[in-house]
Parts: sequence; structure tokens; C-alpha cells
Amino acid sequence: MLLFFPILLAVAYLVGGQTAMAFVGLAFPVTLAFALPPDGTYGDKNRDALTGLTQREGVVDAANLALAMSRRLGWSTGIIMVEIDKFRLVEERYDHAMVNRIVKVTAERICDSLRDADIPARIDNSTFAIALSPVRRLDLEVVIQMAGRIQRSVAEPISVEGTNAYVTVSVGFSLAARLNDPSGESLMQAATAALIEAQRNGPSAIRSYSLAMRDRIKSRNSLSEQVADALENGEIKAFYQPQISIGTGAITGFETLARWHHPERGLIPPAEFLPALEHAGLMDRLGELMVTEALSALKYWDDIGIDVPRVSVNFSSDELCNPRLVERIGWELDKFDLTPDRLVVEVLETVVASRSDDVVIRNLASLARLGCCLDLDDFGTGHASITSIRRFSIERIKIDRSFVTRIDEDPEQQKMVSAILTMADRLGLDTLAEGVETPEEQEMLMKLGCGHIQGFALARPMPLAETQDWIETYLSRHSPPPARHLKVI
Repeated sequence: MLLFFPILLAVAYLVGGQTAMAFVGLAFPVTLAFALPPDGTYGDKNRDALTGLTQREGVVDAANLALAMSRRLGWSTGIIMVEIDKFRLVEERYDHAMVNRIVKVTAERICDSLRDADIPARIDNSTFAIALSPVRRLDLEVVIQMAGRIQRSVAEPISVEGTNAYVTVSVGFSLAARLNDPSGESLMQAATAALIEAQRNGPSAIRSYSLAMRDRIKSRNSLSEQVADALENGEIKAFYQPQISIGTGAITGFETLARWHHPERGLIPPAEFLPALEHAGLMDRLGELMVTEALSALKYWDDIGIDVPRVSVNFSSDELCNPRLVERIGWELDKFDLTPDRLVVEVLETVVASRSDDVVIRNLASLARLGCCLDLDDFGTGHASITSIRRFSIERIKIDRSFVTRIDEDPEQQKMVSAILTMADRLGLDTLAEGVETPEEQEMLMKLGCGHIQGFALARPMPLAETQDWIETYLSRHSPPPARHLKVI
């Protein structure tokens, strides 16, 4: 009966009669509308060798069939896209056989989370799609619940040769009701766009396609076409955010942050243009610019008599993979006649936790030997081990803002940060809390023993030209007075 149903549905569709389609809907439960063969595939085309699921063409065909039925009966359908988060790290950590097992188990768990009539497919190594069986009511809440069920199932530990592997998935989906004249292909494209949005906010995020999302994507695509020119013509500049010692109140440095001042849109957030630069392969070029501007800022502050001990720059994975990085940094320091200890190299915890490249290890070790300070950025988000922290000669950890927000009100936040600070103290590491936005948060961090803070509670990132006024105002309100007199140039 299950194998006969798609034939019956196709005949009814070809006949084109409302009565025939209604008969199909009444004669069979809707959960059988896309009944799967026993082997878990939809038809015989394009089966995936590892999972036995259909592939892209099969799920598009299934979606087209679902749309045809939905139009006749006034029902609803859609497509869900699921992707394993940070799959490249999974491939780096496990051998080929283990990776295949993780993918296969993930596929099985996705299938177990679906209704009998939904059609799952494997699109590529780490991505799956599901054509949803038509139902009378398919809205955001229903699909979000289904996506959450998938995520919870996949998140269970996977036994791999005596150890447990843990994976998460991001989910994007599209509903036919949100598209003009939807087709199987347009549903796939919309669900893929939603998945990309989920991954930008992930891991384990869920996003639904909408017209607003479409407009954001168009805007980003437009920025992607402009960002290379913006980098070369000076629209992307360095802004600076101060860092202070909680104990003394002294200014201990500034972080260098890239900002794009678009001639029409004004300041564009880094979250919008940095992915475009990364996609264009220009992160190394941006890094060069930020180092040059950071060292130039130090020289400027020195020349006007302001004591700023250090300036920090975030180094991307692309930069750290450059075999000539250390040579370039040494040359820049010599050009500005600055000692290496005044440049802080910030590296994301995700890089330290996941990279085993010889070039990355060698570059970080060489920068430390050169005399540069190393900060571990966004600590608490990348699962770096203590061994990794010691191996990369980290001097200071920057506690991610997710641990800092509402720390004055949330006892659990206080426990987490206290544990981080205790660990840092035992390892002889300095600490800096990011994203401090209120005096109350600052006060709690001081009580817990954090070394330094940075965030809107002090100042927003500012152009170099505004730093002198901010420093003068800050120093006028805090003792001790500045060690040197300011001079205006």
C-alpha cells in the first residue's frame, strides 16, 4: 500500500480533479502522503551511499509533489535544512571511519525525529534536507518544535570507539506560504538561505526564511561586492576601545577594532562586513591594515605625551597561517621604533582549541619569543584546554561578554567567572572582562578579582582623533594624575 500511494497521488494530480485529490486525502492519512520505502529512500534516484537517503534531486521532486497536493487541498508544506555545526573540526578530530559513523548516526537521529511521511535527504557531507509532508496547518511554531526535536535528538552523545562524540546542528527552514509561486527548487534555496542565517547566529540556532531575511541577504551581497574597494580606498578604519585596570583605574591599553564608514549607510557593524572580507580572502590584508594603524596610534599617543602602555589587535586564522607573519610584524615594529611588548596579539579561543597547523603553532610561538603579548579572546566559547593555553604562551585571557552580562544579578554567572579567575590565577595568567556595560557589573568583577575590564561602561570604540579628549577627561576624574604632561600637536 505504501509503495502504491505515490502512484495514486500522481494519477490524481494528472487527472487534475479536486474530487480525485480530495479522495486521496481522505482515503489515506496525511502522514502517509509521502510514505517512505523500507530502505528510507524516496524512489530509486540518487541514493546516498553512506546513509541510504535520497539526495538533492530527490528532495526537490518530493517538495514539488507536496506543493501540488497542497495547492489542490489548501494545505501547507515546506523544507527544513539541517547542518552539523563546525563539521570541519569534526573531520580534524576523528579519522574517516569515525566521521562516517557520526554522519550516519546523525542521519538516523534526524529520520527518527520526523513524521513517517516526511522525506529526508543528504545534500552533502554535513547537510541534510527534509521535504515536509503536506498538512492542514504548518506554521512557524510547528516547524520550530520539529527543529528543536531534531536538535535534541542529535545532541545525544555518539559512541565512537570507546569514547563519546558530541555534535550540534543548525536548522533553517522555508514555508511555502512565505514564497511567491513556490517550487521545490525555490523552497530549497530559501531554506538554504535560512540555514546560512542560522549558522551566522549559531551554533544550534534555528531560523525561518522571510522577506526581511531576503532583504538582509541582498544587502550583504551588495556589501560583498563593495568591501574590497572599501578596504583599499580607506573606508575601513581602525577604532579604539580603552581597557583599564580595575584595581588602580589606570589605562592599560586600547583594543583596535575595524569599522567601515560607508558613504551612504554610515557605520556598518563588523558582523556584516567581516564575513564578506573573509569570503573574499582579504582578512590577511585587513590584519595588515589594523596592525599598521594600531602601531601608528601608539606612536601618536607617545608623541603627545599620553601614556598608553599597549595596543591589541585581533589576528584571524588567515593571518596566523601566513608563514611570513612574524617577519612582517617585526618590520612594522622597527618602522615605528616600538618594542614588541607594546603589541598585544589577540587570538580567538576557537583558533587555539582547534588548530593544529604547524604554521599557526610556529607563528604564535615566534610572536611570543619576539616579545609580543598574547591574549586569548572570547574565553569560554571555544573549549580550549589548559594544555593549549600553556602551549601557545598565552599571557592573558579575555572573558567573553556572555559570562559578564548581568553578572551583578545572576549568581550562576558569578560562579562561572569566579571559577575562570581562580584557574587563571593558578596558571599565572592575567584576566580581562569584555562587554562590561554597567557600573554594577564593573563593581562585581572587581569583587571577584578580575584584572582588567573593557566595554561600554568605559567607552564605545572611537576614532583615533577622539581618543585624546576621552583620555584627558578620564584621567581628570581618576587619580593618580597622569605621569606626563599632555601637549597638543
